[in-house]
Amino acid sequence: MAGALDHARWMGEALALARKARELGEIPVGAIVVHHGADMEPRIIGRGFNRREVDDDPSAHAEIVAMREAGRVLKSWRLLACTLYVTLEPCPMCAGAMVQGRVERVVYGCADPKAGAVDTLYHLCTDVRLNHRLEVVAGVEAAAAAGVLKEFFAARRSERAREGDGGRAGGHSRAEG
Repeated sequence: MAGALDHARWMGEALALARKARELGEIPVGAIVVHHGADMEPRIIGRGFNRREVDDDPSAHAEIVAMREAGRVLKSWRLLACTLYVTLEPCPMCAGAMVQGRVERVVYGCADPKAGAVDTLYHLCTDVRLNHRLEVVAGVEAAAAAGVLKEFFAARRSERAREGDGGRAGGHSRAEG
C-alpha cells in the first residue's frame, strides 16, 4: 500500500458525516469506504450517514449507503482492498453486508451494546464459519463517536420531555441508551 492508513484521520471524516446526519434529525452515525490498492494513495470512494428517516428506508444505515457508493465507484460488488470506517459498531445487517462485499477491514469508533455485531453481541466479521472474514479495529476515536450519540439522544429526550411524553415516544434505535 502506497500510503499507510491513518485511522484517526479517516475516522474524523466519518465523524463529520455523523454530524451531518444529526443535522437532518437522523441518528448520528457516519461511514466512509477507503480504497487502498497496492500502488496507490488511499482515497475515499464511498461516504454515508444514516438516512433511514430521510429516505424512508430501513436499510439506509451509514455503512450500507457508503458501500453502495463504493461499489458504484469500483463498478463491482466486491470491495477488495477497502477499509470501512464507521463511528458506531455495525449491526447484524451491516456486518453481514461487509462480509458479503468482501471488505478487507472495518474500523469502528464506539461499541454498540444493543446491536453490535462485530464484537459486542456477535462476531460476524471474524466468524470462521463464513466464507470471508474481515480484520477488525475497534475503539478508534471512541470517545468522540460516543459523544456525538450521547448529545443527540440527550437532546431528543429533552425535546420529548418538553412535549410532555417523558421522552418515551417513538421507536428505539440500535444506538439509543
